[in-house]
Amino acid sequence: MDVSTGSLFLIAILIAASAFFSVAELAVAASRRLRLRQMLAQGEFRAGQVLAVQDQPGDYFTVIQIGQNTVAILGGIVGEGAFSPLIRPWLSSLPITAERADTVSVLVSFVVVTSLFILLSDLCPKRLGMNAPEQVAIRVVGPMRLFLLLFKPIVWFFSRLTDRLFRLFGLPDRRDDAITPDDILAMAQAGADAGVLAAPEHRVIENVIELDTRMVTSAMTARDSVIHFLLDDTEALIKARVAQFPHSTYLVCEGDIDHVLGYVDSKHLLNRALNNQPIDLRAEGLISKVLSVPDRLTLSEMLSQFRHAQEDFAVIVNEYSLVVGIITINDVMSTVMGSLVASLDEEQIVQRDANSWLIDGVTPIQDVLRALDLDRLPHEDEYETLAGFLMVMLRRIPRRTDSVSWGGFRFEVMDVDNFRIDQVMVTREADQAVPAPA
Repeated sequence: MDVSTGSLFLIAILIAASAFFSVAELAVAASRRLRLRQMLAQGEFRAGQVLAVQDQPGDYFTVIQIGQNTVAILGGIVGEGAFSPLIRPWLSSLPITAERADTVSVLVSFVVVTSLFILLSDLCPKRLGMNAPEQVAIRVVGPMRLFLLLFKPIVWFFSRLTDRLFRLFGLPDRRDDAITPDDILAMAQAGADAGVLAAPEHRVIENVIELDTRMVTSAMTARDSVIHFLLDDTEALIKARVAQFPHSTYLVCEGDIDHVLGYVDSKHLLNRALNNQPIDLRAEGLISKVLSVPDRLTLSEMLSQFRHAQEDFAVIVNEYSLVVGIITINDVMSTVMGSLVASLDEEQIVQRDANSWLIDGVTPIQDVLRALDLDRLPHEDEYETLAGFLMVMLRRIPRRTDSVSWGGFRFEVMDVDNFRIDQVMVTREADQAVPAPA
């Protein structure tokens, strides 16, 4: 084997070594702990070794840096003239001096070797490590453990020195692997974009995460829509109301809705009717004690209240002890399941075309933001519904045809019933409109 062939062979070995260290570094760093835990549960013991490296990465990356720097130094020594003997004969046929031919051959050799290192030991391995990090990491962790043993004294020295520097500057010595709600939403969005997660399933995940931020008022039946009985209501009136508004439970109040006595179950009323017993709300045992909760609870806290009280129905009151609405466990679950369970009649947001939506005034602002693909609306801490947004922006009770423009959208009040905003038409501004499909 001549000098030129030996140099080329050594360059190939150095490129392979550098590629190995590059892919080993990036694959372990990019590996997802959740995926590694799944692989470990399926019997892949090497995934546990990768997790151990991620928990204590100092020694592992020290070995990689030692290897990469050693390869870089050797590559610089060997690579400078590795291709010169192959290039010089070709240059000798050109009308240039021998001295210049030597200079050009060395320069070309340097460019070729550097290009090979960049392509084969950096770009390609790192792309592989990014595209399949877990699969690559479990294959390189074994050989890397051998390097750890071989370079243990050097690794110990540099690792301890690095630890001291980190403590000196107050830097974190471990990565934070805590998964936040934003991380879950980002993963769900990535799954939806990749087609792995269906749109309704993606929406359910978003709704579950939002249970900790959505208030009970966003899912309740507002007081104006609450069907309730008064203690002195006649049997005929009760039967007529049940027939007109069939529900499983009804509030029972004394005088007005703000003086709640409890609730009555419709099945108890049905039993009395089937047994030819008079329906009298004063009858003993007919009215049950109702769960009352403040209007500042989140939906997640509301579920806890239902679980602890073993109830599925509650009255929501404000700081003045006035009833603002009622909520059932079905209301909470409907918020989670969204369009999977809601009928067309219950939809609060109806998209008319690519540039307009008809939205109920009591629609929670989170749903409005999602439907319009907006990140935020102004003064979000001052309201919870679309009607509240319009009131805050107008600084008065909106009237029909009132409108607000913000964020490229126009919000126009279409219907107001006794100061309650029933319907709002939302349209894109002309300069933001999406062209209709041809």
